Amino acid sequence: MKNILSFLLINLFLLIPAKAYSFGEIPAATMQIAQESGYSQNLTNTPRSAVVRVGIGNANFGTYVYSNISIYGTDEVQVYDDNKLVKIVPAYSNINAKLTTAGYELILEDGTKLNVVQGPVRFTCNNGLLGVKDLKRAGKPALYHGAFELTKYKNNNFNLVNLIEVEDYLKGVVPNEMPVDFGLNALKAQTVAARNYVLSPRIKASPNYDVVDSVASQVYFGANTEKPLATQAVEETEGVVAIYDWDLILALYSSTAGGYTESFSLAFSDPNTKVFPSKERPYLTAKPDILTQKTLNTEEDASEFYKSRPDSYDIRSPYYRWERDWTGQELHDTLQNTLVAQSATGFIKPAFNKGDKLDNLVAINVKRRGNSGKIVELEIVTDSQTFTVQKELVIRRLFVNKGKALPSANVVFECAQDDYGNITSVKAYGGGYGHGVGLSQFGAGFMGTELKAPYEKILQHYYDDIVLGTKPVKLSYANQTATQNFYTTGKETNIVIDNHSQDSTLECTINGKDLVLEIPKAIFADKISKIDISKYINKGRNTITFHVPADAIHGKDKYVKLYVELVKKDDSKNNW
Repeated sequence: MKNILSFLLINLFLLIPAKAYSFGEIPAATMQIAQESGYSQNLTNTPRSAVVRVGIGNANFGTYVYSNISIYGTDEVQVYDDNKLVKIVPAYSNINAKLTTAGYELILEDGTKLNVVQGPVRFTCNNGLLGVKDLKRAGKPALYHGAFELTKYKNNNFNLVNLIEVEDYLKGVVPNEMPVDFGLNALKAQTVAARNYVLSPRIKASPNYDVVDSVASQVYFGANTEKPLATQAVEETEGVVAIYDWDLILALYSSTAGGYTESFSLAFSDPNTKVFPSKERPYLTAKPDILTQKTLNTEEDASEFYKSRPDSYDIRSPYYRWERDWTGQELHDTLQNTLVAQSATGFIKPAFNKGDKLDNLVAINVKRRGNSGKIVELEIVTDSQTFTVQKELVIRRLFVNKGKALPSANVVFECAQDDYGNITSVKAYGGGYGHGVGLSQFGAGFMGTELKAPYEKILQHYYDDIVLGTKPVKLSYANQTATQNFYTTGKETNIVIDNHSQDSTLECTINGKDLVLEIPKAIFADKISKIDISKYINKGRNTITFHVPADAIHGKDKYVKLYVELVKKDDSKNNW
């Protein structure tokens, strides 16, 4: 271990400046594979955070399925057949992989053929980064922390999966989801939202991986696109998530809300039943930037708001306000095409099918708006037909202008008609870009730089009644310990306990100190207790290991749930 540490310390600055690991650490995904295989048995560190499986797409993200691929490393690459080390390959030497009916064929750049392996094939680069020949992200060679895995798909094809610690993954996400010139506070808020996304339970993107590297999940361009300020934001929010009622929130975000965010239920359908409007999410409710602003659910109020430029956190966005125009014929021809495509969503009734003819347009009637003025339901009326349309994304994709969907459904339509009642022209006045639910990225940037709002206040503005802390864990007979790392600069830190087993003490280790803490008796019937651990917490990075209470160990049906509360729910309702 000493030789490995020495090598890393010498080369950390001289050879591999893109690396973001702390002194003496080997990438966690590498360590896991090394430990399982028996290779480098001295690597005894454990991962600092959970490991996520990321599907890596091709150059334009058009596919995640490969028939062959070439892998290389910026330092020596270790090649494994499942967990068995089969070869160590020099730096910058391509390893060509192809899947056949017999297994994976691996051919080195010098023509050397390795024995056919069954896989999954894994690649690690203990002292460098992994890359894919000719693959670029943001104009640079795509390089990755962690490990690569080739996992069988079907028909002699496979997926390329990056196994990477969540905290390192986020360093390749945050600067690609938010401009770094939005400032450190906004980047921290974005980091927490992105961490919530990747750690939340979900239907996997594929049986072979959890998420993908494109906008279909979160934009993840790898180590070569990391930026120092974004990396600082990740490190200084390590382990922090947003919680509501013991669950990680769905931390939605969009570019620009337009000055007024919308409620989740009025923007999205239920992901399982497809029912619209969906169920409410109490932490995702409509909210104006300026709390004195009245609701915009009438045509008059929405028109006044989106045809003007009132003060707003989003005011610097190029999409804060926008306009679009069509002639009557242009909009007719547009809808003739888009009604067919969007009818497939099920949110246009009656459905407009291929081959159907759209008659003369006579009216666009908004039937319902959300509090933000977002159109929830509208009618498209012709001289013989009436189509009812629901959902903001469907509406945006119907009213295409110059080849692009509307930036948002925060829009007011003004129609001119001829003497026969037919629409001759349409003008749209709108605001915002995206769905407008949850955090507004331009708004977060303004709050952080102009108002000097800390990231905690930014998050609490956009997500109602949340607390910030570590991911809740459940200790039981089957899961007797849990270790969490987190970063805090706050003064008050609590362990929040759902004391189902009604234990009197909690054993834990905080920053290397073994403690037995008394659990205060729960005041309320929900059995929730808090233990103040502020005096054991450092400003900066902390590590805590929880040990299951004795009663829970001896009772298979007993458990305790807990998390570390770093920032309490904001009850002040102050407007920033």
